[in-house]
Amino acid sequence: MKTIIFIGCNKSGSSREGVTSAMEMGYYTVLFTDRKYFLRESEELSDIHLMIYMKDLFKKEEILKEIRKLTCKGNKIEAIISFIDPFVSYAATLSNEVGIMSCSMSALSIIENKIKFRTVLKNLSSALFYSVYTGEESVEVFANQFVDHFPLVVKPPISNGSKDVIFVNSMGELKRLIKNRQNEENFLPVLVEEYIEGRQFLVETIIYERTISIIAVIEQEFLNKNHFIITGYRLPAELSNKLTEQLAIILSEIIKKIGLVNGSCHFELRLSHGEWKLIEINPRISGGAMNKMIHYATGINLVKEILKVSLGERPTLEKTKNHFIYTHYLTVERRGHLLKIEGKDKACQHSGVREVLLKPRKGSILTPPKSMGDRYGYVIASGHSSEEAKKNAIQASKEIKFYLEPF
Repeated sequence: MKTIIFIGCNKSGSSREGVTSAMEMGYYTVLFTDRKYFLRESEELSDIHLMIYMKDLFKKEEILKEIRKLTCKGNKIEAIISFIDPFVSYAATLSNEVGIMSCSMSALSIIENKIKFRTVLKNLSSALFYSVYTGEESVEVFANQFVDHFPLVVKPPISNGSKDVIFVNSMGELKRLIKNRQNEENFLPVLVEEYIEGRQFLVETIIYERTISIIAVIEQEFLNKNHFIITGYRLPAELSNKLTEQLAIILSEIIKKIGLVNGSCHFELRLSHGEWKLIEINPRISGGAMNKMIHYATGINLVKEILKVSLGERPTLEKTKNHFIYTHYLTVERRGHLLKIEGKDKACQHSGVREVLLKPRKGSILTPPKSMGDRYGYVIASGHSSEEAKKNAIQASKEIKFYLEPF
């Protein structure tokens, strides 16, 4: 039977919708997971035909052994894919090992490493000023090159978590942060970039036979600057034709430099003084509500089209809808054990509301946001305009109350 293998998956969001889409396309779905609780909740995961637990998903030989067992049982492996970090290029490596289509392993590994992609793209107009601290020189000597470049952003080279991205506004802060990182047991090089003011945008794309297609341009709204927590997504973003054309040219330049032939990427860029500057690039669709947002706005099921690319098929990217969508993420203002959540039904009844998702369960510990993982649900709403969609989402979200027991 025709089979698609997934390496890692979340319980909800884009990665889960990828599995569901594969099942709906008629494929037998196999998930390799390092989350033991998935096995206990298998009845809730009916779109996963077979789940294989492994404590360490990077034990390649063990995964290949399980794949060979599947092949012997009659499963025809059509694709191996991952929609979550850090398994995207790894899934491509496994694909190559078993002799099926690979979505540009070397390019994907460049994108997954912030230092590598900064190095490859350093001569483009969209590049930021940056430097890497490797520990080979003193912190003082390294920090002096940034005297005229504050504020800055400090990142580890691999992590894609917002909690690891730190805003730095002075020489003293920079030196303390690097010294703290240097004292960590597993010291990794530290990437330091200039901080760019301006509107921030997320761009979802598909690359097929070296040609990039822009699926959606979404403007992001932040809860606060220091932790880069995004609580609002506006789709489509309001941009002039000139800026949209410039964006397409810049993204094509980036993909050409990296050498990505087939796959998907999402980009985060800032528009500063009329110029596009690349903040991040990741070799997958964004998680959370992104696939649903795009589907509500355009009619495109992006994860399904990404699966087609991984299967060697041409994606279908014609938009069948043209709706204004806004997604508002929910956070809490204090720490505590969750007693209950009220207001979902009332929120769903508000004008324009397409979907309300609440993630935490009773007894969970909720905290004020320090990372994107501290967002506890969302409201997706539509409207006759971008502003109306935003108003509808925020008004509906006010119905939702988190009751916490402080500790």
